[in-house]
Amino acid sequence: MPLLNVSVKHAGKKYDLVLDTDRPATVFKEAIYQKTGVPVDRMKVMVKGGVLKDDADWKKAGAKEGATFMVIGAAGELPKPPSEPVKFLEDMDESELADALGLPVGLINLGNTCYMSATVQAMRAIPELQSSLAETREATPLTRSLRDLFRTMSNTTGGVLPMAFLTSLRDAVPQFGERTNRGYAQQDAEECWTQLTNRLKDLPGFPNRDGGAPPRSKFVDQYLSGTIIREMKTPEAPDEPPSVTSENVLKIECNINTNTNFMMSGIMDALDTTVVKQSPTLGREATYSVHTRISRLPTYLTVHMVRFTWRRDISKKAKIMRKVKFPTEFDALDLTTPELRAKLLPVARKLGQIESARFERRKVRKRTKAPKPAASADVEMRDGTASVEMLGTAVEVVPVEAETETTAATVASATQADGVPAGEELLPEEDYRNQEHEELEKLVDPSVKADVGASETGLYDLIAIITHKGAAADAGHYIAFVKKTAILQSRPEFLPKLSGGASSSSAPLPDSGDDEDWYKFDDDKVSVFPKDKLGTLDGGGEDSSAYVLVYKSKAI
Repeated sequence: MPLLNVSVKHAGKKYDLVLDTDRPATVFKEAIYQKTGVPVDRMKVMVKGGVLKDDADWKKAGAKEGATFMVIGAAGELPKPPSEPVKFLEDMDESELADALGLPVGLINLGNTCYMSATVQAMRAIPELQSSLAETREATPLTRSLRDLFRTMSNTTGGVLPMAFLTSLRDAVPQFGERTNRGYAQQDAEECWTQLTNRLKDLPGFPNRDGGAPPRSKFVDQYLSGTIIREMKTPEAPDEPPSVTSENVLKIECNINTNTNFMMSGIMDALDTTVVKQSPTLGREATYSVHTRISRLPTYLTVHMVRFTWRRDISKKAKIMRKVKFPTEFDALDLTTPELRAKLLPVARKLGQIESARFERRKVRKRTKAPKPAASADVEMRDGTASVEMLGTAVEVVPVEAETETTAATVASATQADGVPAGEELLPEEDYRNQEHEELEKLVDPSVKADVGASETGLYDLIAIITHKGAAADAGHYIAFVKKTAILQSRPEFLPKLSGGASSSSAPLPDSGDDEDWYKFDDDKVSVFPKDKLGTLDGGGEDSSAYVLVYKSKAI
């Protein structure tokens, strides 16, 4: 259809407009707003057959040359021109784009340093680490440079040059200073994570909530270290007592073989295995079954996807390309000892019920967000109805009161369908959260509560991923993916205070909802990464494959 010269009437005034029938009704409404000042969300445009919908067909609406449309709605202040020229996203450079979108900063690659950049970005998702770094009195050159790097990343909008930290890292771990004839050699991000964590072991930890001394006094021991119980026995010597040992670990491994499709099965393969060793009772080598379970779960659980293995046939380390799916929500109770499972299970079950209720409340709140109706001088109400003359047709207008009653009935039915008591108005979300916290606190085992940094639920959310891209084990490229909320928690106003007890934050965090996206850190290039694309990091080819995953315990 061609361009049509039409008019609109509002508040006794008439305005001439050009209607482009090849464009949607929303464009026409925006043009009306520019003329009348009636906001689109408060505007009703009367056409043949009723109110103009956003997806209306102009042919069915009866649009023709010289037509007059009646507009209903209270006018607001007319839009003002921008103080500065509008600049579109596609015209911005990377720094302007990051600033406009509020993106966090990346780290400039200094020559095969992507392994370090990805590790630092993943560690930045641990706010307690930043608090400990900020308050330590006996800082080493490495911890001091890491603290300064985190501060710089929080106070700038451009890419950061991590030269000071890289120098300290190579001084502390000489293997990261290895050189080839082409410069510095590529290193392993998982090795960087492990080495860096080991050199943070002297950082101070958090006190108990009451200010007392917890069982573990150092940060790494509290928040990053788990404890495993390993039992070894052989069926070849039934009378030989089993060997039981305890060990603190900074990560759990996910072994990958030809049958591994899911992260959980790979972890179980690593925990339950067999070894051949000398038997003290038989006086010879025997096959022992090894049964390992976790007796302490930390707040931050690190999972290492064992993607690199030594191939004897080629005498070289090779990458395992197999696709292994990982969860964004992880239940670690099946990995624990019976004693720990018994302590965590009541809290985990209750938290599951609470999260279901939160999900239902969130759906109800979304459905009940309805725009407020507006009155207009163009319609005279008589006995609950009004007539509007437009396009030569008399149209009956439904009164606002009737529309409001219909909306309320819809909300009530939706509320009842979602499992929230019908007829009851939802309270502020903060009131529900306070009540839920009290209920969960009563279920936490006293020994777990006293162990600062230990998981109180055994349930985890994925917050950071380090991936490896490429086919070669000693080459390729590392990229970090971090959840948006985790980056938000790294801001100074949200960091927990050591002096205030375990996990005491100075400002509340917003509810992230169910559709939270992630950030992708490809050295100094930072972009938004949709949550629904996390499945592309499962592996199965030379593209980015999950290598190190960081899970955070669900808080009560």
